[in-house]
Amino acid sequence: MRLTTFSDYSLRVLMYLGIQHQKLATIASIAKAYQISENHLTKVVHHLAQHGYIETIRGKGGGMRLAKEPKDINLGELIRNTEGDSGLLPCVDGEGDCCIIPVCRLTRILHDSLEGMYQVLGQYTLADLLVKEAPLTKILMPQ
Repeated sequence: MRLTTFSDYSLRVLMYLGIQHQKLATIASIAKAYQISENHLTKVVHHLAQHGYIETIRGKGGGMRLAKEPKDINLGELIRNTEGDSGLLPCVDGEGDCCIIPVCRLTRILHDSLEGMYQVLGQYTLADLLVKEAPLTKILMPQ
């Protein structure tokens, strides 16, 4: 399974905020650091705020920061919240027009593999991504 841009950007935002240590960051600063679209990032930030991963402060001097400690942000839960539970192929979700769906064993195998991926991701948190914070900070916030 390839993660969508939405999940990719969500992880980038959370990693950036994680190295900020509760300092406020802006969409513009994150977009500049990663060289990505502010427009798309706005939608991602809105989603992350709705799901309680970040808190946003409006107005002059506003911005965003993590709403939880990095150790409390589970990667499996985050990816499931951004990707949903859709299968690798339409038939895994019981959709599609394939005539062998009722007897095909591939759908079960793909379903199990997706669940396995989420189980592995569930063993990690944002804190695991921030273990080597200094090199990450050097890249994202060069002085």
